[in-house]
Amino acid sequence: MVKDSYIYILNNPSFIEKQDAGEIKAVIDKYPYFQSARALFLKALKEQESFKYNNELKLTASFTTDRSILFNFITSELFKENEKSEAKKEIKSGDSPVNELEKVKSDLGIGEPIAFTKNETHSFNQWLQLSSGTIKKIVPIEEKSLQDNIIDKFIANNPKISRINKNSSAITKAIETTQEPLLMTETLAKIYLEQKKYDNAIKAYEILSLKYPEKSTFFADQIKKIRILQKS
Repeated sequence: MVKDSYIYILNNPSFIEKQDAGEIKAVIDKYPYFQSARALFLKALKEQESFKYNNELKLTASFTTDRSILFNFITSELFKENEKSEAKKEIKSGDSPVNELEKVKSDLGIGEPIAFTKNETHSFNQWLQLSSGTIKKIVPIEEKSLQDNIIDKFIANNPKISRINKNSSAITKAIETTQEPLLMTETLAKIYLEQKKYDNAIKAYEILSLKYPEKSTFFADQIKKIRILQKS
């Protein structure tokens, strides 16, 4: 990509075109730590409503030093400019179970870019935590060497674990994953769907149904479709 073209797009992200995505990706492949390029690539994928967006968001987060900056960018009006219509393409289901399943996924919006809002930092953090299996913190060589030295020093001191007194009563507390009703949002429910955590998604919509009774019919319909996915 020509330097002047990149600078122009960087200053005017809303003017990103489909052909720019490939050129920006080439820049990222050559310079993987180029954070502004990764942010622009996210914008390009969002404009295309690409199924690659959600995974790319996780990858971009892993290369981002300050994720609050990334969150502010993807929830900014600039990032949302020129978004395509959210109207979904209709899929004719006919009598085919496969097509019916695809229609359910389409209705639930599975695979579509997750849109966060300014007040959903909790949902964004949950998205990154739930994706911890694919996101790994990138540790600079200098920091890694320091960590290795600390570990080596710890081992050199020959630490020992004291024996547990058999007469003492050990109390084990079960760690339960709770879903705080006040923090529950439709975005978080969609995150559970993307992670195929269907039970969590159903619980999320149940909480939302109580939280927003005027949308209870919609949430009940979402739960019904999720159960179809579970059976498949």
